[in-house]
Amino acid sequence: MSEAALTIRGLVRDYTTPAGTLTILRGVDLDVARGEIVGLVGPSGSGKSSLLHAAGLLERPTAGTILIQGLDCTALGDRERTAIRRNRLGFVYQSHNLLPEFDALDNVALPLRIAGADLRTARTEAERLLGQVGLEHRLGHQPAQLSGGEQQRVAIARAIANRPAVVIADEPTGNLDPDTSTRVFEVLRALAHAEGASLLVATHNLELTRFMDRVLAVRGGVVVDRNTPA
Repeated sequence: MSEAALTIRGLVRDYTTPAGTLTILRGVDLDVARGEIVGLVGPSGSGKSSLLHAAGLLERPTAGTILIQGLDCTALGDRERTAIRRNRLGFVYQSHNLLPEFDALDNVALPLRIAGADLRTARTEAERLLGQVGLEHRLGHQPAQLSGGEQQRVAIARAIANRPAVVIADEPTGNLDPDTSTRVFEVLRALAHAEGASLLVATHNLELTRFMDRVLAVRGGVVVDRNTPA
């Protein structure tokens, strides 16, 4: 069997508050297979975002192990973690976080340029990806000239640009109306599949879970199958 794209074991996340230590995650175990789409559901404050931040190497957990494509990232330094985020991980957030002074083409080309691609190569690949998400006619438009759904499709193309092993999406359609949410998530799913990426998606939109291979719930500081009785 091929290695998992993402493996998490015994993940603990504590936060220090004026009232004392608050434990959000209490020993999470999670595997995301290569090419798999895994959803995370749970109420606000349950720990979904904390789990995604740890999985994406954006925050260091209090305890536990995180492997990306079999590489143990737990004890890596900041420079090595940054390199893994750049080369093996992609991120899509509720807010698109596009650079307002760049057009769609250069927003998608940016991560490729950061990874070392020359301008022509980066723009050629960015144009291909924007075509994949149906925005080949919007290459020269800045974010303010795009609809909310179009902006999020640019963000999806940008997240996939460096062909990551895992795309981590935190409420990726949270700012969109229901119809647009469905269309945008279908684009995310199709592009991830085409580029060979796995998806780990936190969402409040239960309608989107029908597009996922598995749906898990963050409950009591651990991850369980959504259908496990409380």
